Amino acid sequence: MPSLIDIRQRIRSVKNTQKITKAMKMVSAARLRRAQGRVLLARPYSRMLYELMASAAVSAGASETLAEHPLLVSRPEEHIELILITSDRGLAGSFNTNLIKAAEHFLAERSEAEIGMELIGRKGRDYFKKRGATVLGEHIELTHHGVRYQDCAPIAEKAMERYRDREVDAVYLLYNEFKSVLTQKLTTFRLLPIELGDASEEPRDYITEQPPRELLESFLPRYVGVMVHHALLESAAAEQAARMTAMDAATTNAAELIDKLTLYMNRVRQASITREIIEVVSGASALD
Repeated sequence: MPSLIDIRQRIRSVKNTQKITKAMKMVSAARLRRAQGRVLLARPYSRMLYELMASAAVSAGASETLAEHPLLVSRPEEHIELILITSDRGLAGSFNTNLIKAAEHFLAERSEAEIGMELIGRKGRDYFKKRGATVLGEHIELTHHGVRYQDCAPIAEKAMERYRDREVDAVYLLYNEFKSVLTQKLTTFRLLPIELGDASEEPRDYITEQPPRELLESFLPRYVGVMVHHALLESAAAEQAARMTAMDAATTNAAELIDKLTLYMNRVRQASITREIIEVVSGASALD
């Protein structure tokens, strides 16, 4: 049976841990509000950009020259690039575990293809580098000071360059999409080639100064960069939500453990007092 000193030390240790998890929860809640605001502002922009691009494609008309655009042409997926977005830090529940499992499932499903990985985030980088995956690039602390488009643009540029040069036949994004504080959705999105077939059923008739074909050619690379940036914004918000939820659960579990340890300590102390009383009574009876 542990002594009262040992139990008190354990209670003190759990209380210190509870203070840390509570503070981390508050920090994640503050960061989540900012990240959620950026996501809500970015979603209409990316949606409108796609609508503009689809409208320009309809106005340009379906032709062989348009279908042969380097970012639109579709090829058999023999060489694939997977852009995996994980976090740089842990203590976020199953946030990174689900992403890594989804990435392994992606690799297993396409085992016949040669897959290279662009790894964003320390957790995914460490996991797949240890297992000998083909790493095309790695990016650490990309979201440390907020997700900025200028930090995402080089990733999109490299992906487009590899696709134009036929080094890869398709580029996929794998990330957690932010739904709510309690819900994150694993999303696998084919970034390249760009699909315009599922555009708006009734595209709006926009009045533009540039010819539709010229406008579309300027939209396509911009769209790829915006989608990478959007995926990072979604992932950053989902990460903070997952961490806040995990720290809230840890704080609650610590409170329950403190209550159990306190009850156990009181029982041990009562047993010790009872034992001392019995010893005193026994000693007095022996003197009589």
